[in-house]
Amino acid sequence: MMEFFIDFWWILLIVLSLLFYKFVLRVFFGMVIVPENKIGLVTKKFVLFGAEKSLPDGRIIATKGEAGYQAKTLAPGLYWTMWPWQFAIDMTSFTIIPEGNIGLVLSKDGAEIPTGRILAQKVNSDNFQDATLFLDNGGQKGRQSAFITTGSYRINTHLFEVVIAPQVVISENMVGVVTAMDGEPIPIGQIAGKFVDGHNNFQDIDQFLKNGGNRGLQPHVMLAGSYYINPWAVQIEQTPMTDVPIGYVGVVISYIGEDGKDVTGDTFKHGNIVSKGQRGVWMEPFGPGKYALNKYTTKLEPVPTTNLVLNWADARSESHNLDKNLSTITVRSKDGFPFNLDVSQIIHVPANEAPKVIARFGSMNNLVSQVLEPTIGNYFRNSAQESDVISFLSTRKERQESAKNHIKIVLDEYNVNAVDTLIGDIVPPESLMKTLTDRKIAEEEQKTYQTQKMAQEQRQGMEKETAIADMQKEIVKASQSVEIAQRTADATVKKAEGDATSLKLNVNAEAEATKMRANAEAEATKARAGAQAEATKLTASAEAERISKTGLAEAEKIMAIGKSTAEAYQLQVSAMGDDNFTKYKITEEIGKGKIKVIPDVLISGSNGTDGSMSGLLGLKLMEMMDADKSKTNLKKGE
Repeated sequence: MMEFFIDFWWILLIVLSLLFYKFVLRVFFGMVIVPENKIGLVTKKFVLFGAEKSLPDGRIIATKGEAGYQAKTLAPGLYWTMWPWQFAIDMTSFTIIPEGNIGLVLSKDGAEIPTGRILAQKVNSDNFQDATLFLDNGGQKGRQSAFITTGSYRINTHLFEVVIAPQVVISENMVGVVTAMDGEPIPIGQIAGKFVDGHNNFQDIDQFLKNGGNRGLQPHVMLAGSYYINPWAVQIEQTPMTDVPIGYVGVVISYIGEDGKDVTGDTFKHGNIVSKGQRGVWMEPFGPGKYALNKYTTKLEPVPTTNLVLNWADARSESHNLDKNLSTITVRSKDGFPFNLDVSQIIHVPANEAPKVIARFGSMNNLVSQVLEPTIGNYFRNSAQESDVISFLSTRKERQESAKNHIKIVLDEYNVNAVDTLIGDIVPPESLMKTLTDRKIAEEEQKTYQTQKMAQEQRQGMEKETAIADMQKEIVKASQSVEIAQRTADATVKKAEGDATSLKLNVNAEAEATKMRANAEAEATKARAGAQAEATKLTASAEAERISKTGLAEAEKIMAIGKSTAEAYQLQVSAMGDDNFTKYKITEEIGKGKIKVIPDVLISGSNGTDGSMSGLLGLKLMEMMDADKSKTNLKKGE
């Protein structure tokens, strides 16, 4: 009976061990299994011996076995002596940073960040996976300057908090303007920090700080691309690249840098033009293209280098809009009449003179408003006061040339070339135009009356001359009659003499012509006879040739036909025999000649009948039938 109970207890112990082995191993042996995709965060509840029992003031993570959150974590695997009454084990997943992101780290424990800084400096900690190493190396609490990139990490979340942030991506044709959140203060008198190298486009902020980088606006800009930027350390603002179009140059005005020495010499006293990189207007302008400029530290002023047209006209404005505020010029003449005129001024700014123009005026708009507008307006107002309206209109060409020369001299002093000055539409006062119109009409009417008077005087003279011509008509007629009679008599004599001479010439010519015709006819008859003989000879020869060749061809044809016929007959005789072939040919000839072998009517006297009468009657009946058939055919033909 005792053995039975012993066996039962052993079986029960084995069953319980199989059912509660984890509990047994955990409670009695302190076994802990950390899965392969987890880490174990250890919290020590108390200390029995061999270590400090409590953490130093201000610390929350134990690195030397003190009670509390332990810096050391449990990697995937099997552990013993981690009894549950002394250790609490929390399983947590790996920290995973997705592709295209970074992990910003916030430390809950560590040394204090120095005064004036907002980021904890980087220390060696195996990418924050070794909390003990982080704290022993002087890691600071708060936001970390270092960060972790794409991947999986065993992060002790009792000490570190990880925030996922996207990479910084600067688009094409854009510029990244940088503002640093930590660093040394910006020097007095500057609006941006100094240039610092070695920080790999602000991706290594610790190197930036170590090299003396300043907090605030940075002169350095970032170009298109993807960057691992800590947004707690650096803020990026994207702005378009600066574009200098074709036909322009870009004059750079820098707000940062050292105070440079003016490079224009003693002849230019209107601004500070310095070398590239210094504060002021740069001597070398940028040509057409795109530039990565920081809009907060530099300004690019576009200056057109092509011929520029400016219109002083209410209804016209060029695409550059530099003349949008210009209007038609109103002037007053010497005789007190106000009138309007449109003016166009063509200027050109050389590329190497563009920095001087900007240094003097600040922009092209200021050049137009401060120089061109008052210069041209005052010139034409002064010019108009020296002349009346009519004289001004009539001397327009000379005044335009004078204005061109005057304005050229003025603009040369401002480093601008005056190409041409053009006077457009001139609009005199309406009342003056009416007076001028009436005066012109009166002058034209006076000319008309004078012309009519002259026409009447010419008409009177013409009628007088006409009367005199009519009186002279009869005298001329009589004189002409006498002269005609005399000339008629002379013509009759001349005609008789001419007829005699003509008759003589005609007789001689006819005789000569008859002689020539006879000779020509004889020659022609001789030629025709020769030609006829030659033609007859050729015709006879050709006919003989034709007859000869025709005869030969006909003989050959007859011979060929006879030969073929003979051979055909010979073959037919061989095939049919002589007797049968003879009968066949006789039958064939009878058929070709349509010879009646059997008469149409056969008269016979046998069997005691009257054969002759029957035959005659039959013939008569056939004639009648033939006659009817002929009539029928005739009717059908009709």
